[in-house]
Amino acid sequence: MTELLKIESLRAGYGEAVVLPALSLRLEQGKALALLGRNGVGKTTLINSIAGVTRRFSGSITLDGRDITRMRADQRAHCGIGWVPQERNIFRSLTVEENMTAVARPGPWSPVTVYEMFPRLAERKRNLGSQLSGGEQQMLAIGRALTLNPRLLLLDEPTEGLAPIIVEELLKALRRIIRESGISAIIVEQHARKILGLTDQAAIIERGSVVFESSSEALANDNETLDRYLGVSDSGNGRMPH
Repeated sequence: MTELLKIESLRAGYGEAVVLPALSLRLEQGKALALLGRNGVGKTTLINSIAGVTRRFSGSITLDGRDITRMRADQRAHCGIGWVPQERNIFRSLTVEENMTAVARPGPWSPVTVYEMFPRLAERKRNLGSQLSGGEQQMLAIGRALTLNPRLLLLDEPTEGLAPIIVEELLKALRRIIRESGISAIIVEQHARKILGLTDQAAIIERGSVVFESSSEALANDNETLDRYLGVSDSGNGRMPH
């Protein structure tokens, strides 16, 4: 398998604060990674560092053999990184259609294919971003990232704060996006067991470092590790505590 993403000894954070002391991680082309850990351990900082919006002190990030370490966020997007942050960051004053066409790049994903994936967006394509529900805004944020036709899709807690029925709808769509399109992805998610069913690999972070890596299937069956690092009981719904 071809290596798509290589992070070497990344030391990064915000201002003078170091959140990731020396993190290393690999992701192969066409694979999806579940990025897990308790709150405040550095998961979002890692996603933001790949996207290019943190301060890097040292270390490197390589995408498909190209060093993107010193690139701005917009340059990284052009290199093939699609980012869906926790805040979603949709253009609230633009319509659903305008949100996607504003950033679209040539490739298999277009507003039309996004509408097929998320029929709710098709029904609201002339609505402004500010007129959408939380779930619809999340669908739009994912759809907009897909129309960039990225090599790597970064999703930071895509189901956070959404109603259970919307969560199931989103997870079903993500399964199709990952499995059918073969897109590479890193997903930060609080629903550990649910997201492990969508991904190939899993990595657990503690104190800004990767402390455990395995296949997603192996971790899903490893109750001891899930409980040790995530506080997930086998009898629960797999949701980690806040």
